[in-house]
Amino acid sequence: MGDFTQKAPQAGFEFGIYTLGDICRDPVTGRAATAGTRMKEIVAAAKLADDAGLDLFGVGEHHRLDFAVSSPPVVLAAIASVTSRIRLTSATTVLGTSDPVRVFEDFATLDLLSEGRAELIAGRGAYVESFPLFGYELADYKELFYEKMNLLLELNEKERVTWSGSKRTPLLDAEIAPRPLQRRLPLWIGVGGTPASAELAGELGAGMALAILGGDPARFKPLVDAYRAAGMAAGRGRAELPVAITSHGYIAETSRQAREEYYPYYANYVYRFMGGATRGERLSKEQFERLASPVNALAVGSPEEIVEKILAQHELFGHSRFIAQFDIGGVPFSKVAASIELLAAKVAPAVRKALGSRQDFAAGKSGDFDERIVAESPL
Repeated sequence: MGDFTQKAPQAGFEFGIYTLGDICRDPVTGRAATAGTRMKEIVAAAKLADDAGLDLFGVGEHHRLDFAVSSPPVVLAAIASVTSRIRLTSATTVLGTSDPVRVFEDFATLDLLSEGRAELIAGRGAYVESFPLFGYELADYKELFYEKMNLLLELNEKERVTWSGSKRTPLLDAEIAPRPLQRRLPLWIGVGGTPASAELAGELGAGMALAILGGDPARFKPLVDAYRAAGMAAGRGRAELPVAITSHGYIAETSRQAREEYYPYYANYVYRFMGGATRGERLSKEQFERLASPVNALAVGSPEEIVEKILAQHELFGHSRFIAQFDIGGVPFSKVAASIELLAAKVAPAVRKALGSRQDFAAGKSGDFDERIVAESPL
């Protein structure tokens, strides 16, 4: 294989939003969303984020009736037609049950349509419905991802590829077309709580998009350390190993407004998609308040609170991107739009100003994390 190392973002600290397109009944109004409505909201949110000056918009992949998006590159192509500058990425592509050649072709096409704005976050996936749907064995979960990630990186590097593996037919001097407008598509690996995925990202020189959806952020530092250690062992410098943090969140003018407005939607999402229904439990207001507290990762609060959380996490991780998911559990589009505007107008400038005054950010260094962060998630 060649050298697939990508450089860290050059424009300073970047901000983005992503969506999985979940379809929920609004727990406050009782109104039911449709897949068509959610598609329109996703495109509108991306246009708003582009207009507001955010850096990245991501779209996730699921193959079930309570999510609207099964084909991120198709949705991102629609977004490309109504935006001009924002970068467009999957969040994530479930690579183990996808053909890497088809994935690369789709995102190379997106890159051409968007004039060089396409990226790709590949992951193993938190849901497993795509395995029987596309004829794969769940027992091959790890091997499929590893083999296909290596092939995807090879496709990203060369116009003609000769390759063989155990999970698909070989390629013999195969033409890989079209080629993206960029020299290479920026490739990231989505990591939840799996050290093997973090180490693989470092070994291969991909970026790491780390999902921190709740609890004490310090619990995730070993994953970032494992990623960078693997990358450096493979001969890469720290600047070649970018880290993005992805989180659930909601921003309002005041802390109390954010918590009061977001709680019913977040509780709805936890019950439906994060195991609450399986456990027969609903998230209490007290549990939610602990999750949203200053010492935990849930990015809910006033702009000032979100700034402090991002800066505290930067002390721990030294990351260069923060990507928030606002539209979960039936949150109305008007409230999602307000969060996007506050992220762009108040949070992003404050974080960039604070980091710009820190020599450690310019040097790519990370300090010790604030010892106050000790609370564990109640979930």
